Amino acid sequence: MEKKNIEEELEYIKKVNQIMQAKGKKYHILTMGCQLNENDSEKICGMAEEMGYTKTENINEADLVILNTCCVRENAEDRLFGKLGEIKKLKEEKGTIVAIGGCMMQEKHIVEKLHKSYPFTDIIFGTHTLHKFPSDIYQTLVKKSKIEDVLDIDGEIIEGLPIIRDDKYKASVTIMNGCNNFCSYCIVPYVRGRERSRDPKDILDEIKALAKEGYKEVTLLGQNVNSYKGNGNLGIDRFSDLLRAVNQIEGIERIRFISPHPKDFTDDVIEAIRDCKKICKIIHLPLQSGSSNVLKAMNRKYTKEQYMELIEKMKKQIPGVVFSTDIIVGFPGETEQDFEDTLDVVSKVQFEQVFMFIYSRRVGTPGDKMENQIPEEIKHKRFERLKQLADSQVQKNNEKYIGTIQKVLVEGKSKNNSQMLTGRIDTNKVVIFQGKDEMIGKIINLKIVSEHMWYLKGEI
Repeated sequence: MEKKNIEEELEYIKKVNQIMQAKGKKYHILTMGCQLNENDSEKICGMAEEMGYTKTENINEADLVILNTCCVRENAEDRLFGKLGEIKKLKEEKGTIVAIGGCMMQEKHIVEKLHKSYPFTDIIFGTHTLHKFPSDIYQTLVKKSKIEDVLDIDGEIIEGLPIIRDDKYKASVTIMNGCNNFCSYCIVPYVRGRERSRDPKDILDEIKALAKEGYKEVTLLGQNVNSYKGNGNLGIDRFSDLLRAVNQIEGIERIRFISPHPKDFTDDVIEAIRDCKKICKIIHLPLQSGSSNVLKAMNRKYTKEQYMELIEKMKKQIPGVVFSTDIIVGFPGETEQDFEDTLDVVSKVQFEQVFMFIYSRRVGTPGDKMENQIPEEIKHKRFERLKQLADSQVQKNNEKYIGTIQKVLVEGKSKNNSQMLTGRIDTNKVVIFQGKDEMIGKIINLKIVSEHMWYLKGEI
């Protein structure tokens, strides 16, 4: 996208700000999705606040309500339409502007339903037109227009948008958008488009600016981060090059990344993780299924055996490495033996965290048209069996930390006990401990003294 188009949007921000002066208008945003959605919401908040809106957590106070949607699972639709039912009354009572964006707006049947059943919606914008939010707001305010701003073609990488981050010490940085994998259960390539990688210089400049602001940890984001392709700028062509470059940035002390794809986990990436001290040694490696038959039906392009070989290779090359994963239960055609294969992988790998999902049919994906859909009752029973196995491993994994010294990024006061501070160790485990407020935002050494299933307890 040409620079002038972004400058045009920045002009619209100024125009709306002039309209908003001294009016005390408030906005409320609800994010329904992954960390990429959360990163998009931070940009939406940045634009809204530069336009003169202030954020409120109370939706009833809002003059502008923004819903940033997700469409990975069916319950996301239920959540959106349920929320719109609540917002209708707000619209009637105070004329609140209602803006809906995100992945779900790239689905034609959802947009049609909004027009038919929720005509009070003012702005509909997609994943490729997020940067045009200021001009959409301007048209709504000045011309009272109803806006539908959705592109079916792949959007371009947009730089220079304002951003308001939720956290003072940890930040997410998108390195690429879209996906080329077309897993048969997944709607993402259809709503986020094909892979587009950001210029390495823009990524590094953003992270350097974060370091100057006092951020200690960055998470590199993408649908498939390890297929990142640099343009050779600053000598960066591959994901491993980018990791090594981020590792050199002074002030940044921790680097995480999500989500990689097992088929793209090349030796150079493994070596970069091994060599770079700042890269956290917990690797999120989505499994999805432990059955080679189901993986083939999912179009994942690896087998159970190849996944286990990759795990073993990383264990040999990266001292202290641990893993987290995603698993889908009840994909069409999944037999009892297929599910047992999944349990077998979970038993062998001993994941630190397992993010489990019951398969959800998504209109427009090959999985939705497959025969042998699994009955809901069987899906739920398998889900519970997997959950029991994963939970049983948590305590065992936690016990290995007791008595060790761990580096903890102190994030603030514990939500459940204001007398305690909370933070996370390298492998993303939550630790609570007694400490002084001046420790917040710093990385300190703690001795782990006990485990409590979902958190560890530490002492200075």
